[in-house]
Amino acid sequence: MAKLQPRIAVRALILHQDRLLLVNAYPGARLDLWCAPGGGCEAGQSLPENLAREVMEETGLAIAIGPPALVNEFHDPKTGFHQIDLFFRCTLAAAADLDDTWEDPEGVVTDRQFFSRADLARIRYKPDSLPDVAWGRQTAHYDPLEAILK
Repeated sequence: MAKLQPRIAVRALILHQDRLLLVNAYPGARLDLWCAPGGGCEAGQSLPENLAREVMEETGLAIAIGPPALVNEFHDPKTGFHQIDLFFRCTLAAAADLDDTWEDPEGVVTDRQFFSRADLARIRYKPDSLPDVAWGRQTAHYDPLEAILK
């Protein structure tokens, strides 16, 4: 198997009214897994520029980007895919209403919702440390490399 370079992605931890914004980023909702909004970094753009663009694409919301909160890695041992996610604490720059007519221009995100910490007990999400980091007061946290879920 050919060695692949790790992909770098940025993700937003957005708490609003004590609820965390998550997205289902599986076309056709083929997997019931939720994650923080964000995505792959484009060369020549800063991490905050990439994050603001990705969150706008995936949610239709503008954000203010704060400090880093989590570094998470995952990989697929079968394909060699390896991604490094950098999570930042963010706040909404404007209204927090999710527009029901919004559609992800890339066609990746199928749903987006705000979840309370208690709500997370009834859904599948990644990374496992998400609630502790989102509602925690830690400045930064590192999650060890874990295998991708399919």
